[in-house]
Amino acid sequence: MILSKYNKEAYFMISLFIIFGIFSSCSEKKEVKTEKVPFNIQMKEQFITDITMAINHLDSAKTDTGDVKKYFLQSRKYFKKIEPILASLDIENYGFLNQPNILKVEEDDFTDIKTKQPSGYQVLEEEIFTEEMNAVLVNKHLNLVSSRLKLIRKNISFNHLKTYHFLWLFRKSIVQIALTGITGFDSPVLENSLEESKIVYQSLKTYLSIFKNEFNDGVLLKKWNQEIEASIKDLNANFNTFDRYRFIKNHTHKQLELWNQVVDDWQVSFPFELALKNDATSLFSKDTYNHTYFADRNSGEMTSEKIALGKKLFYDTNLSSNKKMSCATCHHPDKAFTDGLKIGAKVTRNTPTLLYAGLQKAFFYDKRAGSLEGQIIAVIENENEFHTDLETLREVVTQDSVYTKIFAKVFKNQKVGNAEIRNAIASYIRSLAPFNSKFDRNINALEHTLTQNEINGFNLFNGKAKCATCHFAPVFNGTVPPNYRESEIELIGVPERNDTINATISADLGRYYVYKTPERKHFFKTPTVRNAGKTAPYMHNGVYTTLEDVMDFYNRGGGIGIGIQNEYQTLPPDLLHLTNQEIKDIISFIHTLEDDIETY
Repeated sequence: MILSKYNKEAYFMISLFIIFGIFSSCSEKKEVKTEKVPFNIQMKEQFITDITMAINHLDSAKTDTGDVKKYFLQSRKYFKKIEPILASLDIENYGFLNQPNILKVEEDDFTDIKTKQPSGYQVLEEEIFTEEMNAVLVNKHLNLVSSRLKLIRKNISFNHLKTYHFLWLFRKSIVQIALTGITGFDSPVLENSLEESKIVYQSLKTYLSIFKNEFNDGVLLKKWNQEIEASIKDLNANFNTFDRYRFIKNHTHKQLELWNQVVDDWQVSFPFELALKNDATSLFSKDTYNHTYFADRNSGEMTSEKIALGKKLFYDTNLSSNKKMSCATCHHPDKAFTDGLKIGAKVTRNTPTLLYAGLQKAFFYDKRAGSLEGQIIAVIENENEFHTDLETLREVVTQDSVYTKIFAKVFKNQKVGNAEIRNAIASYIRSLAPFNSKFDRNINALEHTLTQNEINGFNLFNGKAKCATCHFAPVFNGTVPPNYRESEIELIGVPERNDTINATISADLGRYYVYKTPERKHFFKTPTVRNAGKTAPYMHNGVYTTLEDVMDFYNRGGGIGIGIQNEYQTLPPDLLHLTNQEIKDIISFIHTLEDDIETY
């Protein structure tokens, strides 16, 4: 067909429009960018997916009672997937869902005392995996847990999250796996802790992938993925034979170092420090803990000058009314700051060590003091100890010209007050956390001198023997990681005498004396096991003179195991079935926790 001149021009123009349109369209497509979804939105989407699955399996367990065990385990799996997020963003609800099957007593003051029956996954585990399951009771707890999860799903907020929040919760989860996860703390019946720790690690890997664009060093992300996979592989083990020592040494500490590398790579700064210092690379170091987190809000900085002043006051007998007693009278450095007596002169309980005392949230065996400064007041005013008062104490110090000069320097020319005196002494006590024992040096790879028996002892302590479900590493006291908000008290049934035939419980009612709560009779704070080789005799009444005696008591199931019946015993009454060699190994490990305290 022959085109006219005008038809040719029209065809040409149409062709130009078509070509231009094609190029324009291509150009526009190239310029269109996929909008980056904020990390907190991605985290919430993953969280909602997992918590919904946890809820669905619980609801299925309510309707399909024949498969209640299967549905519980599936729900528990998804609960573990949300654990890293929930344990940081909603501590109270996480605590409810993961609390032990022990009566909870809240004592805020004499007018506000509450007792609460526990619920949550630990309670369900104990109620479901038993010889005779109470279907009505199980259904009650299924409803409680499901309702709580639905409430969390509805109300949890991710809007406030910043990058440093994610890094904190990521590290917190790593620490939680090491200190409670692999000990069986929250899987008391099934001892499914290693498998659940694998689930948590896999969840951490998922959440970390959300931040892949934050990495300037792509190799660092690869290292993390490899390390998580290596950790999961090593967790494929038997609960009783798992090597927890090497897991912490080779994995947890490596992960803390990698975490610090991420902080540098992402150029993140933190607004403050939590219980663990932001640059901690070991769980077993004097540089691990932020001591001000455990102290009074107004305690101020713990300087070397303040510590030196506190030490001078600690050894000064002039502070007591008779000028014969100092703090060191009952707390001897050569006995790990105890006195070696069953019960000290004119007091009613065994003298506890002051080593690591600052890493607690409550003081005295009955937790009647909330701070070291508060504990010092009680000592000053006790007629069987300093037998004086705060004002007299202040006058004694201000009349000493040496003291007044030091106080002016340490407290920046403030007048010497009893608060400053107590704060100085407390600062010295807080400094008594050396972390320089044989065990610390070995797990930090500073030396390689632990015997296999000593390593076995640590693994038993944190596994089969269940010691670490109350004495939490690395301080091995009752301050619960990873939040370190509470120092636990326990009823273990300590006898009046070392007697396994006609045993009777100690007459000391412990915590009961503070608020007169009947459910708190015979409850005492969990002390540290560090330096226990130097602090005999043991228990609040000094009833046991050797570590062998102590281990025999626990191996039998505590007070119930020797015939002392008590409804509220928190120590599981079951036999531990530890062999003589296993007991020897645990004691050998405990001796490795003895610090070099000559310089203190």
